[in-house]
Amino acid sequence: MSFKESLDPIFKKLPAVASPEGHVHFKKKLMWTLGVLVLYFALANVPLFGLSADSIDLFEQYRAFFAGASNSLILLGIGPIVTASIVLQLLVGANVINLDLSNPSDQAFFQGAQKFMVFVMIVLEALPQIMGGYIQPDLDLATSLGVSGTIITILIFVQICIGGVLILFMDEVVSKWGIGSGVGLFIVAGVSQQIVTGLFNWQSDSSGLPIGFLPKWIYIIQNEELVTLFTTGQGLLYVLVTGGILALVSTVLIFLLVVFVESTRIEIPLAHSAVRGARGKFPVKLIYASVLPMILVRALQANIQLIGLLLSGRGITIFGEYIGSQPINGIMYYLAPIHSPYDWIPSLVRDSFSG
Repeated sequence: MSFKESLDPIFKKLPAVASPEGHVHFKKKLMWTLGVLVLYFALANVPLFGLSADSIDLFEQYRAFFAGASNSLILLGIGPIVTASIVLQLLVGANVINLDLSNPSDQAFFQGAQKFMVFVMIVLEALPQIMGGYIQPDLDLATSLGVSGTIITILIFVQICIGGVLILFMDEVVSKWGIGSGVGLFIVAGVSQQIVTGLFNWQSDSSGLPIGFLPKWIYIIQNEELVTLFTTGQGLLYVLVTGGILALVSTVLIFLLVVFVESTRIEIPLAHSAVRGARGKFPVKLIYASVLPMILVRALQANIQLIGLLLSGRGITIFGEYIGSQPINGIMYYLAPIHSPYDWIPSLVRDSFSG
């Protein structure tokens, strides 16, 4: 019996969402998609029971791509799904696993292997965070319940795994019964939530200013001298960076640029040798691959950061040193995502490090 034949019965026994027997009407697809979206937001607001406030989210910088939410039941987000897809695609592409994806039986085997790999990645992404001490149990809660911290740690691990499995099956529900893919839906939902929060959040940050753009400017107008702010260099820097004007303008410009480039087509002229004088044009999208390469790159970065953090905690700084989940030097400092002007304006970068 071949390796494929021995694993195929195992993959077929994995739990799966039943496929629709016939055509699914658009209204029904929309209802399933909205239902999964509501469930996603609900799970993102369910905190992990027994989690200490001192815990560190290793994937905090990659939330825009990994979806999920820090310290919540869906802490891992779509990370295991994307990572499993990358690993399996590499194995198939390098012919380590010999599959003909045009063959229906091989396609079914590939899908089963991918789902099995997701389960493995859920454990491999959750366990190192717990074993490395980044996800910590609430010892006060353990004492009040009369159990050891190990019991709370195991409970946290089980919750994270349940959240990862729920994301997997929610993605499958959207893919089979809804509109588009669950991975794309969760990314859009997470980014949209960040935009709404960035505009309207009235909670204060460490400097005392509201986090949201609109509440922040209401506070600035009420408490600051606007003439001074707009006539001095330091005041303009305060308006652009601290006031969020630079972030707002950059977001709008990037959005407009992406929409423009996404709608751009390049027309390739064609000539027919069989019909003399016949001419035609073949339109090709300027951005053909969309956001998938970026998601794959961020997934690779996140997994390298996970390894770097675990090594750094044991004194091995080959990937760099960290403060919390933020790299401060080494390879990962240069690969880390840019989130604010303090990451790319030289004078602000120096100020942030000197502070």
